[in-house]
Amino acid sequence: MGKNLEELRQLVVEEGLPGFTARQIAQWLYVKKVRTIDEMTNLSKAARARLSEKYEVGVTPYAGLQISSDGTKKYLFPVRCTHKRGLNLKTSSEELEDGAIEAVMIPDDDRATLCVSSQSGCRMGCRFCMTGRQGFHGHMSAADIMSQFIAVDESDRLTNAVFMGMGEPLDNYDNVMRVIEILTADWGFGWSPKRITLSTIGVIPNLKRYLDECRCHLAVSLHNPFGPERLSMMPVQGAWPIQEVIDLIKQYDFTGQRRVSFEYTMFAGFNDTKAHADALIRMLRGLECRMNLIRFHKIPDFPYDTSADAIMEGFRTRLNNSGLTTTIRASRGEDILAACGMLAGQHNDAK
Repeated sequence: MGKNLEELRQLVVEEGLPGFTARQIAQWLYVKKVRTIDEMTNLSKAARARLSEKYEVGVTPYAGLQISSDGTKKYLFPVRCTHKRGLNLKTSSEELEDGAIEAVMIPDDDRATLCVSSQSGCRMGCRFCMTGRQGFHGHMSAADIMSQFIAVDESDRLTNAVFMGMGEPLDNYDNVMRVIEILTADWGFGWSPKRITLSTIGVIPNLKRYLDECRCHLAVSLHNPFGPERLSMMPVQGAWPIQEVIDLIKQYDFTGQRRVSFEYTMFAGFNDTKAHADALIRMLRGLECRMNLIRFHKIPDFPYDTSADAIMEGFRTRLNNSGLTTTIRASRGEDILAACGMLAGQHNDAK
């Protein structure tokens, strides 16, 4: 699990197997989604035995599940962040897990969207994000990221993916991109890039790589157009100011199939004024994009509440009237702490 076709080719050659075996294994892993090498029945018994001596498929079953009143489901997965796994070298039974991550399945009519995590914890340190508050525990391997797609109960009917769970996807660039390759390749899931969205806080070096190398959608966590105010909430502003992020994005074409959107969590009396709306309009002028306004879900030891509905609606109207397409995102899974910014790794804290 988590290996691309070239890596599988290298593996089978090293094991003395024909090169075409790599595509057969990819079919078993990513189309048929088997859990054991022994299920790969178009491989010879000798080949399966040889592979089973050293390797495992690497799917990690979920360890916990919560279901919201609105049908949203939050899955808990154990992870071993420092190890590359699946079709992977077997790991010692004495090896300790690094912690746990959460993935969220969001049903919506005929859509089933999986919100996946890419790191255990996060090192971006946003004050309003529960994941950021728990600190950084490690990068997830491509195998552990892919396991979220394979192990959830809805695996066979997933329609979309968003890299918006725990962690900053562009801070774990190589593993995230390997997963996107698997999701979009004809030997993998075969998804259109239009079915995948990656959310970032604005890690400029890897953002440029993503825009150059990938055709999937982009969502940017903006939250405040004023640099000093954004810095007070989001330390990343000091390294990669949001204006520089926007300037980079404006160099790319978003008038076709690839979309860019901006996430804007609204805090009462902090970032919900007309001045903030007008600054957003100026900042994003000339860019084909949309704005998603997000209700803030209260967390402990944080001074702000979410903006009132009337304030949010007025903010939305002001942006829409300027030509900036803006919606208020519906909250999902709040009762199981599955909404935006609420994935906290409580299992890690308990340990």
